[in-house]
Amino acid sequence: MSDAETPPAAEVRRLLRRAETAALATGLTRDGSGWPYPSLVLMTVDHAGCPLLLLSDLADHTANFKSDARAGLLVSDVAGLSDPLTGPRAGVLGRIEAVDDPLLKARVVRRHPGAALYSDFRDFHLYRLQVERAHLVAGFGRIHWIEGAELLMDVSGTAALAEAEAEIVAHMNEDHADAIAVMAGQLLNLKQPPSGTDWTMTGVDPEGCDLRRDGSLARLAFAKPVRDAESCRVELVRLTKQARRRQAEAEAAPS
Repeated sequence: MSDAETPPAAEVRRLLRRAETAALATGLTRDGSGWPYPSLVLMTVDHAGCPLLLLSDLADHTANFKSDARAGLLVSDVAGLSDPLTGPRAGVLGRIEAVDDPLLKARVVRRHPGAALYSDFRDFHLYRLQVERAHLVAGFGRIHWIEGAELLMDVSGTAALAEAEAEIVAHMNEDHADAIAVMAGQLLNLKQPPSGTDWTMTGVDPEGCDLRRDGSLARLAFAKPVRDAESCRVELVRLTKQARRRQAEAEAAPS
């Protein structure tokens, strides 16, 4: 949930990085009316924090933003609240453009494994919302308009991390599943089930890593930004050691 000490721009990025879906608002072109048209979309973000959408040319929302690139996305973190309107949410405004980047497409499919079934269909393409402004509501008195330049993370100098992301994720899942499990359990309080699917890593970015187990997603934040594979390794090792210490303390505590 929202932390009153979190800067507004960082809070919006947190909401975007955690979200699995978003409400996409475009202007309806089918009948020429321009009516606001809301639709549900799967969402990922790039390393800077811009939303990524894998969409079909056959969908109305695609025809809409191809006619007028302006669009909005609504993301929130209100699940489980007795009063959802007390939870943080952000409306993100920008223009949608096509993106031809295999690394970003792979990032989307890792986060949404079901997308692998259609990601290579000829009518599906990757798009990015180039963020221009965002409106954050994060509790009483915490209402902010944020410009895109402030919201997005400066990722100059982090190209090496983007290039190594798939390898880092594969290495963690194949060789360090136990580390993922202990981080999920001890740092995020996400307990591993007695049997069934384990938590896996789907992505890393300068601010953290993303986990998935079946239909559940989780986000593990880094203590400080990372910029390449080595600094990411150092931070993951630190988090694993922290998680193992907590586990040992819990096991040693009197019952």
